[in-house]
Amino acid sequence: MATTSFTPLHDRILVKRVEEGESIRGGIIIPDSAKEKPQEGQVISVGKGKSNDEGKTFPLDVKAGDSILFGKYSGTEIKLDGEEFLIMREEEVLGILKK
Repeated sequence: MATTSFTPLHDRILVKRVEEGESIRGGIIIPDSAKEKPQEGQVISVGKGKSNDEGKTFPLDVKAGDSILFGKYSGTEIKLDGEEFLIMREEEVLGILKK
């Protein structure tokens, strides 16, 4: 877990990708550069929510700890303390996974 404290603003969320197991097809190990990045992640932290014109804030539906699915090209990749994360708007989240 990152030691830097990061709180996204407004309706943004901080997500850590869930890494899939190493892909082996027919005895051939697929290098990381050829693999598609996973579209599943863990919400690390969330902003306070979206505000309307009157200044009322609406909290987000996702919360820290949720497992989510997101689109292939969602979010902006960032590095905090050497770890890779994504920052995205809540509207880029396709759904919450329940296990």
